[in-house]
Amino acid sequence: MRKTTKSRDKVSSKEEKRKSRIVCLVSEEENRVIDRYLDHYKISNKSRWFRETILEFVCKNMEEDYPTLFSEHEMRR
Repeated sequence: MRKTTKSRDKVSSKEEKRKSRIVCLVSEEENRVIDRYLDHYKISNKSRWFRETILEFVCKNMEEDYPTLFSEHEMRR
């Protein structure tokens, strides 16, 4: 019998490699909560999950705080 291997998506060489590192410390309790969440939702790549979660939050807030020509009160008139 042949061994079957999982096919992985190859990262294109055009994509920029990650060179910057961010370190975040959490308490034991916070770590257990995070690990429980990852297990529950069957998330295997913890660093990818952190990166996507943080960037999604940042982008959402930046979009909400984007300067507008008129204030919210003026637009609701």
